[in-house]
Amino acid sequence: MFETPITVVGRIVTDPRRRTVGDQDVVKFRMASNTRRRTDDGNWEPGDSLFVNVNCWGRLVTGVAASLKKGDAVIAVGNVHTNEYDDREGVRRSSLELRAVAVGPDLARYIAKLEKHGQSQAGPAGDADVAGPAAATDSEPEGEGLALSA
Repeated sequence: MFETPITVVGRIVTDPRRRTVGDQDVVKFRMASNTRRRTDDGNWEPGDSLFVNVNCWGRLVTGVAASLKKGDAVIAVGNVHTNEYDDREGVRRSSLELRAVAVGPDLARYIAKLEKHGQSQAGPAGDADVAGPAAATDSEPEGEGLALSA
């Protein structure tokens, strides 16, 4: 079987939902990746959008369920495939599905404090402000408030 690896940078557009399938847990969410382009007058306008359903299995379940929510900027890596199905009205539909092998916050947008699975919140002394404040250095807008199209 061929696999199609992909990396998607975007925002979570649905609340991540944890479910049990058989004897395994899975966290599912939908994310959108939006392009944008600079207009002749120097402003930014939204471009095309890619929507993908992300499925997180195994060790990803705990970290994704505890850390991420709707609206978060994330990077998801995994293998993509098309899921074809019939909707309630019997119409044939398809969606892009990504079986994630890694998901995390987009560190171009956030500062993150890492915690290993099973580790308590209290870390070694002097550990609190390792990264320091972030300064925006690029001239592109953050992408906040970009409209997502369906």
